Amino acid sequence: MAEEIFHCLYIPHLLYPFLRVDGHRRKKRHMRHIRFWTLNMAKHMTLNNGQRRLAEVLVVAHGTCVTSHRIFHCRAGARNNPSSSRYDLKKSLLNLLLLINSLFDSPPGSDDAKLIDIFYPGDQQSVTFGTKSRVGMGGMEAKVKAALWAFQGGTSVVIANGPHPKVSGHVITDIVEGKKVGTFFSEVKPASPTVEEQGEMARSGGRMLATLEPEQRAEIIHHLADLLTDQRDEILLANKKDLEEAEGRLAAPLLKYCGLLPGQCGAGLRQMQIAKDLELEQVTVPIGVLLVIFESRPDCLPQVAALAIASGNGLLLKGGKEASHSNRILHLLTQEALSIHGVKEAVQLVNTREEVEDLCCLDKMIDLLIPRGSSQLLRDIQKAAKGIPVMGQSEGICHMLVRDSKCEYPAACNALETLLIHRDLLRIVKIHAGPKFASYLAFSPSEVKPLRTEYGDLELCIEVVDSVQDAIDHIRKYGSSHTDVIVTENEKTAEFFLQHVDSACVVWNASTRFSDGYRFGPGAEVGISTSRIHARGPVGLEGLLTTKWLLRGQDHVLSDFSEHGSLKHLHENLPIPQRNTN
Repeated sequence: MAEEIFHCLYIPHLLYPFLRVDGHRRKKRHMRHIRFWTLNMAKHMTLNNGQRRLAEVLVVAHGTCVTSHRIFHCRAGARNNPSSSRYDLKKSLLNLLLLINSLFDSPPGSDDAKLIDIFYPGDQQSVTFGTKSRVGMGGMEAKVKAALWAFQGGTSVVIANGPHPKVSGHVITDIVEGKKVGTFFSEVKPASPTVEEQGEMARSGGRMLATLEPEQRAEIIHHLADLLTDQRDEILLANKKDLEEAEGRLAAPLLKYCGLLPGQCGAGLRQMQIAKDLELEQVTVPIGVLLVIFESRPDCLPQVAALAIASGNGLLLKGGKEASHSNRILHLLTQEALSIHGVKEAVQLVNTREEVEDLCCLDKMIDLLIPRGSSQLLRDIQKAAKGIPVMGQSEGICHMLVRDSKCEYPAACNALETLLIHRDLLRIVKIHAGPKFASYLAFSPSEVKPLRTEYGDLELCIEVVDSVQDAIDHIRKYGSSHTDVIVTENEKTAEFFLQHVDSACVVWNASTRFSDGYRFGPGAEVGISTSRIHARGPVGLEGLLTTKWLLRGQDHVLSDFSEHGSLKHLHENLPIPQRNTN
């Protein structure tokens, strides 16, 4: 591809509002600062010698003074395949850097204003322009006309926020790297819907799904389970490697789960008579639209989809590229099952190369974000989420305290004498010594790692504690509030541990591996939450529901309950009726 030439249009007094100089001198000072800013941008770009080229940067001071400066820049690396990059850059690129994030379909600040991710010349009639801003010249309409003029001449155009790039670094480099920044001008509309459109379809489909009878939602899940069984060969053919470990257990969690449907979504939780002919009811309802971002394991998709269907939630799914073929066929089967009751659009799979950061900014479309994957994925999502609640777990740092199997009475016949490890495990499980434990060893221990380490492999750490309280303090300091275990025959000690360890799951004389929705009984889960708000531990159907209050009266007003009113508060609990959720 030919070398790229960046034609950067700046509005200097917008980028540097702190400069308060009048007349021609202001323009010169603005231009000097803009040139310095441009040069600094070029110096910080990561380039190799083969990428460094000289180019002209056109700098325009709000339609008056034009100058240029030669800087280094990198090749844009445009691609002909639209799915491989957000931008198919041409031989030149025009960046309009303003004080707003991008182009809106109506004046920014209006109630229904929406950001336009990709702008097509044929969409001009759908955009309503406002008056020009107090700090600009000509308003957005003039800028769009200028952008269209450049676009029709063969120049790629992006309107973006200049002083506040969406991600760290320089906004121009973010644009060239294909990140979703600002509004990109394009000739052709993509065949597939945008992620924003998918979010709207998921919400609309979810609302229809929530109105179905519980038996109808159960029928959808049963049909999905049958499809997964019937289409097993096609699923394996799509991506056999992805499903090697999951092939035998795709449908089982769904069938296990179907029996819980009727008493969950739309169920009554509380019924109260406030006063005569005034009754209050609390019922469960769907949260809205869920965004689940998951890595690698394709069996996550039908399990999460089943939970969304059962709870009446719309669902957006973003899977890892490692399982893209499997995710695609599993999503098609899910939509086929949903189609039997006309709610196909309730579950959407994001196939575009949307960055996680971009998905996390859809706060008007997403009600709950659920990451399923590594602790790093969770941290990245929590950092990127913009106004969307995130439900997930931190690291799975689980502890096991061995209290009394030998030291209480070492001469007893049931005292532990030897810890036996199968020889097949001896060479593959790596033991790390904690600081205290290492001081007791007469041989060199393995490298000591931070005590707040999740190994994710056949490795574990051994540490020494002085008491049960010391163990609890250690867990509070280094644990992740996931699952912690005590092994002891002393019931009093065990109960003390169970009551004082503040983790999502606390266990006595059982494996940490029982901390799982399927093992606990509810069935499929969207993950294990270590937060303390809304849902904690294995999150199944109940964790995907919220509540609303239904108050039924007969022309009641507050004055009826005043000192001289005719009614008195009763607040009497009533039997909870069986509701029809339609």
